[in-house]
Amino acid sequence: MNKILIIEDEVAIAELEKDYLELSDFSVDIENDGKKGLDRALSGNYDLFILDLMLPGMDGFEICERIRENTDKPIIMVSARKEDIDKIRGLGLGADDYITKPFSPGELVARVKAHLQRYERLTAQGIARQNNDILHVRGLKIDRTSHRVWVQGEEKQLTQKEYELLTFLAEHPNHVFSKAELFKRIWNMDSIGDIATVTVHIKKIREKIEADKNNPQYIETIWGVGYRFKM
Repeated sequence: MNKILIIEDEVAIAELEKDYLELSDFSVDIENDGKKGLDRALSGNYDLFILDLMLPGMDGFEICERIRENTDKPIIMVSARKEDIDKIRGLGLGADDYITKPFSPGELVARVKAHLQRYERLTAQGIARQNNDILHVRGLKIDRTSHRVWVQGEEKQLTQKEYELLTFLAEHPNHVFSKAELFKRIWNMDSIGDIATVTVHIKKIREKIEADKNNPQYIETIWGVGYRFKM
């Protein structure tokens, strides 16, 4: 049974989320304080985290960053704040998804299932890969066994979703993918969620691997269509 931690200060919302998740056979714990939530997240063996942005004691951004330093398990950030800058910051710190309140409990359960299924599938694939499973492209090195990335010999720290997106594009060079296609393949969801997430992740990847993010040498924007990895 998958174990989920909800860090949410609005008790009614947290309990509602817990009820729906338990109906789907998940084991769920709740913390209403940011600092206590972080302590529990780091000490417990959780498979996924649902993290509110505005919390007493410590905000969701700091908690997300601290969790991501210790585990690559999925993080879903929820907030009543709809500003793009909050979404960009949360995803940049390593969150796998960002949901704006109010949302239906059914949507949350669907996203939880999708993220867990994808994580478990990637973990299984990682175990099966050979030790020499490495991509080399013009100074860019992607080790698909250790999930590590180097540019011109310097290691770059990518979040799990940034790594997955970069690797997928590099594995399909010169193929143009729309945002919707990338969202479906990397996040394993169709209509659920916001495909603007793809744009945010492409921006963060470019900041980390491109010498000039305004003149990218690896991931090219095809205006009105999507993105492609240049060979």
